Amino acid sequence: MNKEALLETVLKAADEKRAEDLMALNMQGISLIADYFVICHGNSDKQVQAIARELKSEAELAGYEVKRLEGYDEAKWVLVDMGDVVAHVFHRDERSYYNLERLWGDAPLVDIESLIQS
Repeated sequence: MNKEALLETVLKAADEKRAEDLMALNMQGISLIADYFVICHGNSDKQVQAIARELKSEAELAGYEVKRLEGYDEAKWVLVDMGDVVAHVFHRDERSYYNLERLWGDAPLVDIESLIQS
């Protein structure tokens, strides 16, 4: 199982739960934490939890190990660590506050449309 297949699985799962402003950053050569960061948000606590739950479920169904799930109960910023791919699922208000896109602005964006459509 490769990291690009995991990225595709994660993006499709987030899209399925109607994650807002979905994006993926290629962190290879930039961060030692993961090869890809997926960032998205939900408009309510329930939607944030539903997105995070779907990411975890679909990754495990595809045979990937979810190493850590943090922040689920608070549903403000849920981190889903799958090793090569780390997903950040924010509540809308928290996303603009932390602005990870700006923090990791030197990371190239992944063209996610082709991955979601396949």
